[in-house]
Amino acid sequence: MEIAEQIGIQASIKEKIPLRGAVKITLPVVALVISLLLHLLVPSVQPVLSERAYTIVLAALLAVFAAWTLTALYRKSTYRTLHYFSSILTLVFLLLAGWELLTLKSATLPLPYFPSQVKILDALISDRHKLLICILYSLRLLVIGYLIGAFFGLVTGILMGWYKHFQYWINPFLRFIGPIPATAWIPVVLIVFPSSFTASIFLIALGTWFPVTVMTWSGIAGVNKSFFEVARTLGANERYLVLKVALPAAFPLVFIGLFMGLGTSFVTLIVAEMIGVKAGLGFYITWAQGWAEYYKVYAALFIMAVLFSTIITVLFKIRDRVLIWQKGLIKW
Repeated sequence: MEIAEQIGIQASIKEKIPLRGAVKITLPVVALVISLLLHLLVPSVQPVLSERAYTIVLAALLAVFAAWTLTALYRKSTYRTLHYFSSILTLVFLLLAGWELLTLKSATLPLPYFPSQVKILDALISDRHKLLICILYSLRLLVIGYLIGAFFGLVTGILMGWYKHFQYWINPFLRFIGPIPATAWIPVVLIVFPSSFTASIFLIALGTWFPVTVMTWSGIAGVNKSFFEVARTLGANERYLVLKVALPAAFPLVFIGLFMGLGTSFVTLIVAEMIGVKAGLGFYITWAQGWAEYYKVYAALFIMAVLFSTIITVLFKIRDRVLIWQKGLIKW
């Protein structure tokens, strides 16, 4: 009796999923099957160290998405998630299959400028130790430079937004120095700073400082004056007004400045690592390009995309916790 009831419940759940929706959620699995068959059955033309790793990746993805699809048939929340992402995932898998066909399988797009994803995966595996060191060096440089730039940007923005005299003196320098790309200062900083490492930190901090300063200044200056009047009526001093009233009210614009500064710091980081540092993703790209090993360049670019996207996601999570009333307004 219980088994019959469970079958009836499952049948009712299935009936709620339309046929068109059920077909749509299976599309990523179909695309992965096509990719795997293409990879296994069509002979390769371009040289690669090993195709086994990419076969394992495709098989693992196929198993994951097959399980996800089966689960989606019985769980409405899983179905909605897979239904939403199925189109873009199918397109990505088909594009990868097409790229492999144009490169590895037919050499329509020749080496070294157009490596297949199989050769890029070779670089990720064979150079994993060197890439790990470069990632750690890049993260160290990025974190130090970004934190310094964000700190001074917040301080400068708060002072400019709160004190008119400070704004009077700093605003001309901000207008003059700020719009100049941080990377344009490379010839100067190489002379002024004792090492390329400190010069790179300065460039990243400078690139972060300008957008954080401008947006923090704008946020502080735009706070509703009635907030301060109410706080003064309740006995708040100047420090309380700045830290507990003005700054929290300016947080939406402050986070916009932090996001802008983070994007600028990514660009500055890669350029800065090309001016003489001994390790880092930018250094790795320059080194690989010098040997015409462009598949390693693509491998480094892939790591950058994953790394920088993860950092932005973390910053979005922090923003969602601080600005709980804006949670979900902008998703990453």
